[in-house]
Amino acid sequence: MLSRSIRPTLARGLQVRWCNGQVTRRPHRIGPTAVPTTGMDPPAYEIQARHPNWPDRVKIVEVGPRDGLQNENKFVTTENKLEFIKGLVGCGLRHIEATSFVSHTAVPQLMDAEGVMQGLPDITGVTYPVLVPNRKQFLKALESGAKEIAIFTSTSTEFVRANMKQDLSAVNSAYKDLVEEAKAKKIPVRGYLSCVITCPYSGLANPETVARMAESLISWGCYEVSLGDTTGAGTPGSFRSLLYHVLQRVPADKVALHCHNTYGQALANILAGLEMGITTFDSSTAGLGGCPFAPGSTGNVATEDIVFMMEGMKIETGVDLIKLVKLARHFCRNVLLKKGSRSNVTEAFPLDVAYSN
Repeated sequence: MLSRSIRPTLARGLQVRWCNGQVTRRPHRIGPTAVPTTGMDPPAYEIQARHPNWPDRVKIVEVGPRDGLQNENKFVTTENKLEFIKGLVGCGLRHIEATSFVSHTAVPQLMDAEGVMQGLPDITGVTYPVLVPNRKQFLKALESGAKEIAIFTSTSTEFVRANMKQDLSAVNSAYKDLVEEAKAKKIPVRGYLSCVITCPYSGLANPETVARMAESLISWGCYEVSLGDTTGAGTPGSFRSLLYHVLQRVPADKVALHCHNTYGQALANILAGLEMGITTFDSSTAGLGGCPFAPGSTGNVATEDIVFMMEGMKIETGVDLIKLVKLARHFCRNVLLKKGSRSNVTEAFPLDVAYSN
């Protein structure tokens, strides 16, 4: 137990405040660490996290139940998937990709998509987009009660051929018609653009080509395009270059980032995107995930890690971090039977220490 002179505190970045020629500071807290709070000289500067260009709030799209589970070896039962989704809702997440209507052979983990859809909690303000690869699966998703869908394509012909067994031009032509049909049925469509930095088959992506494809998705009628660093090889430098091109064609409020953490760059890339005006980020609780068609790609950036970082920057997410960490630990250890998660926050966070701002 911590003594009274030691308590959990968090630091918030630096801000100098001048008053009558002197610099002042007041203490702030953002995350768990123990530091003395008595017997210290008054600080010489004020600590504050907020940067004038940062938003007040970001939107998190939780992709754990779909993208997070599609690469798992152990099949997760429909009951456990629904328990996971209900837990995510209980943590405050409001945009949760529930499942994918894809080939059972290609992605056996999601063969129970219809059962998942039937058991989803109907809560005002919570959306459950589902991924569909073609019109047949789109209609199947609608029959199962889907109210929002997502489509996925790429600028890499090789990746699309490996993933969907079709040429890129044929896939995009079919998707354009599908989005028009969805609009007529008043079904919102989110567009995924994969391999925006590198492709495991064709190498580096051309930022201008990615930008033109992102513009096409929006022009078809997608309300948002999520830029996927499928291999996780992106860096803040490559993301800034990419976004420089994309944002000349697509407004920032219609762009999301979908960062895998293969090389440990995801949070840095998200910060780079944030500083360029992006406020929507995809993530997966516990850092689960990986792409079956991108060898070596590991999980998505962990939702807990994003929430922790945003709270430290005084940016609202609407997510209860402690509940999320508890859910991640329970799901990994008791359902997936893993020793731990890919989230640094979940593995390090001391739940016996009170956490508050």
